[in-house]
Amino acid sequence: MSTGALARFTIIDLTRVRAGPTCVRQFADLGASVIKIENPGVGDGGLGGARHGPDFQNLHRNKRCITLDLKSPDGLEILKRLAKKADVIVENFRPDVKDRLGIGYAAMREVNPRIVYASISGFGEDGPYRMRPGFDQIAQGMGGLMSVTGLPGQGPVRAGIPLADLTAGLFGAQGIMAALLERESSGEGQWVQVSLLASQIAMMDFQAARFLMKGEIPGQAGNDHPTNIPTGVFRTSDGHVNIAAADNLMFSRLCKALGIEDAIDDPRYLTDVARSANRVSLNERIDAVTQRNTANHWIEALAAGQVPCGKINRMDQVFDDPQVQHLGMAHTIQHATMGPIQVVNQAIKLSRTPPNPHTAIGEMGEANDEVLADLGYGLDDIVRLRTNGVI
Repeated sequence: MSTGALARFTIIDLTRVRAGPTCVRQFADLGASVIKIENPGVGDGGLGGARHGPDFQNLHRNKRCITLDLKSPDGLEILKRLAKKADVIVENFRPDVKDRLGIGYAAMREVNPRIVYASISGFGEDGPYRMRPGFDQIAQGMGGLMSVTGLPGQGPVRAGIPLADLTAGLFGAQGIMAALLERESSGEGQWVQVSLLASQIAMMDFQAARFLMKGEIPGQAGNDHPTNIPTGVFRTSDGHVNIAAADNLMFSRLCKALGIEDAIDDPRYLTDVARSANRVSLNERIDAVTQRNTANHWIEALAAGQVPCGKINRMDQVFDDPQVQHLGMAHTIQHATMGPIQVVNQAIKLSRTPPNPHTAIGEMGEANDEVLADLGYGLDDIVRLRTNGVI
């Protein structure tokens, strides 16, 4: 039995693709009992790749899998029985689909008034775009991220990770946790709604705030920070390094570590505003020095001078890094047929009840008999349901 921080909660996972599974994964890793529901004979049907592939395994660890035809009366009845005992339902159907199936929030609340029902959509559950299909890159573009990503004048560039999907999943998990905490005082569940578009705009943070408060429209800044200079990528004799020395103290430390103390009192670089206005000449001055030695040399020198800096790693170099290994970000779990596999560990650390990605995702429908038996279905019932294609 799980002893994780959220072991007392049961989550019904109706999600697919990435944002929804990312949301549910937070609860699965923290010990909640998660039941993943898939279509009989079809499976997840999302974009997570092959079931035994790295993406699918990373997204869906720590879940029990059942198959269920939600279009059938028996399948709907099974879902309602699950919902009666569950704490949370997470779904990412289009609004019309869940209402047509009879599994929307209003229907599930009738079954269990304490249910926390989370919907993750492309654009929201209402409004003019509610029926549009939404995907990560669409939200990145509409939410402003692609207009500020890339080199100046390059044209729009997507981020190298599905940022809108991932943040929608994390915001969804945050909303569910808030609703579960509130339920402890009210005794009632509620409907949690998260969209890729809203999540992406929220992640624009200070760039969005600059526009809302000052009317400034940020553009592409490449590897330079939009406002804090010098912060960017600099060449070395064997590669590149990131350096971030935005305020006056950090800038002074940087100049001393690089041996260019005269730049400290240069009128062009005396303040953050001046450094931002003269970023080209300043970056050229720094780049000319960093090229004289290796990346490791400058990282050691700058770290000794308490200047934020770091390598720019490929993925193999990321997981070879001693600090990353110390953090345990590559985590081994056991798969029934593939043996030990590695997944990405949780970034959250808890001192008493740490997250624990411990169980690989099972085969489709693997937990059918176990879950249905828990709901009171006998062996004959289960045989009938399987024969009729309900499971």
